[in-house]
Amino acid sequence: MVVEVQPRFYTPEEYLELETEAEDKSEYRNGEIVPMAGGSTDHNDIAGNLYAHLKFALRQQPYKVFIGDVRLWIPTWRLFTYPDVMMIAGEPVYYADRTDTVTNPQMIIEVLSKSTRNYDQGDKFDAYRTIPEFQEYVLVDQYQIYVKQFTKTAEGWLLKDYREAQQTLAFTSIDVAIALEEIYDGVRMQDV
Repeated sequence: MVVEVQPRFYTPEEYLELETEAEDKSEYRNGEIVPMAGGSTDHNDIAGNLYAHLKFALRQQPYKVFIGDVRLWIPTWRLFTYPDVMMIAGEPVYYADRTDTVTNPQMIIEVLSKSTRNYDQGDKFDAYRTIPEFQEYVLVDQYQIYVKQFTKTAEGWLLKDYREAQQTLAFTSIDVAIALEEIYDGVRMQDV
């Protein structure tokens, strides 16, 4: 006899309480809690390089830049997630007055890994596009020099690819640019 185990569904409040006490981060996907995979040093270097560049370039301007530990709530998808880098124009709008969870990023950057690549480019991007303030999505491959930049236009989302270290990624939602060689500074480019 096979016994089927029914998955447990959590409320957003139960998830947030568990996440406050957890040693490792998890996503909340419409009632399910999904553990997040650990990152590599290359992943960390790429996210850190982008965060540092944006944080410095946008100092004394009305933008907030966050890295990995700030949670994002997407109500349409009932999703709590942790983007690698987020930028907010103006002040953050918090979920339930929690200073660890925002709702209004203008730009999101994700560093792709083998375990997250399809999700980041598929369902997660679909969820992000329901955020009214969301204008720009940048995906950075950690195994090869390859950056995808999606920009929201009146006709839909426009894609631009970057594959050369000498190219410069010019963000469309802000007047800031960064050379790909700076994004990949310190990265070993070894497949895992």
